[in-house]
Amino acid sequence: QVQLVESGGGLVQPGGSLRLSCASSSSGFAFSTYYVNWLRQAPGKERELVATITTTGGSTNYADSVKGRFTISRDNAKNTVYLQMNSLKPEDTAVYYCNARALGANYWGQGTQVTVSS
Repeated sequence: QVQLVESGGGLVQPGGSLRLSCASSSSGFAFSTYYVNWLRQAPGKERELVATITTTGGSTNYADSVKGRFTISRDNAKNTVYLQMNSLKPEDTAVYYCNARALGANYWGQGTQVTVSS
């Protein structure tokens, strides 16, 4: 069973930054062959796609709400995908999830809480 593990969440003041990481705890998992998405879900709201990165990192996409503030990247040598979040706003408060997708495969992490508050 493939497991993804998110880390890096926490409490930050508005305007601050956090970097989330997503890694696989499963040995032999070919992370580099998966598209990876970051999604978030705030209380009482539906899960929202935040950012996507292709297998090589050559292409990325962002939700309009985070464009210019968030950056998704990956280090396939370390089997890790990152989400750098800058200029955080209270409305960014949510549980952030990592999702890896390939043909016939779809894996999720448990999520990491991000709270933006003064």
